[in-house]
Amino acid sequence: MMDVRVTQSPLVIAGREYRSRLLVGTGKYKDLDETRRAIEASGAEIVTVAVRRTNLGQNPDEPNLLDVLSPDRYTILPNTAGCYTAEDAVRTCRLARELLDGHKLVKLEVLGDPKTLYPDVPATLEAARTLVADGFDVMVYTSDDPIIAKRLEEIGCVAVMPLAAPIGSGLGIQNKYNVLGIVENASVPILVDAGVGTASDAAVAMELGCDGVLMNTAIAEARDPVLMASAMKKGIEAGREAFLAGRMPRRRYASASSPLTDLPF
Repeated sequence: MMDVRVTQSPLVIAGREYRSRLLVGTGKYKDLDETRRAIEASGAEIVTVAVRRTNLGQNPDEPNLLDVLSPDRYTILPNTAGCYTAEDAVRTCRLARELLDGHKLVKLEVLGDPKTLYPDVPATLEAARTLVADGFDVMVYTSDDPIIAKRLEEIGCVAVMPLAAPIGSGLGIQNKYNVLGIVENASVPILVDAGVGTASDAAVAMELGCDGVLMNTAIAEARDPVLMASAMKKGIEAGREAFLAGRMPRRRYASASSPLTDLPF
């Protein structure tokens, strides 16, 4: 029997331990109450927030997200969604640090174009170098390229987050072998970010050995976001257990479940 301490081993990011391996976003919900209920159902402990699109106190006349998602309960992960240059991304992270009283953990994303929302890899590398040198703990959204993932780790990013498929597409992991190659060569947590559509997609990511999954649209655009958040929680847990258990080998032909030798009759 596997030691329970192994199956319940925490996710460690920037020296902090988390029980949940599901990270969630806060966009696209119909209101803050639905946001709160879905995130509670997900069991997530890390919640990412688009600094350029969300009120974190910079506008006192609008509802403040932190009123329903307390930093005392959740690790707030500011992200640079909507940034198309390294300079804008760095500026956004510095703004988040000011708004959140010196908060260092950020999610970096520098987009290449508005149609695909693919990462601009050279700009991402540039911004990552600047932010790490400036003392930030950088979790970074990137392509599913094992070489680039390793470069970002070498720069000093605390977690690398390859896409499964384009942001908001719900297509699931399109390049399993690329993701597997990233996982096998990493010394920092690898979390799939973008493209998950349903609980089975999350489970596949975990079965590949990913340390976690970040998602937003898959929950927020479900017919019942709260119920989908609960399903995603279970999918993450099942996928992690399956990875630790070790799947059976794939075979081209049948293999009888019962022994064919030493039969009693």
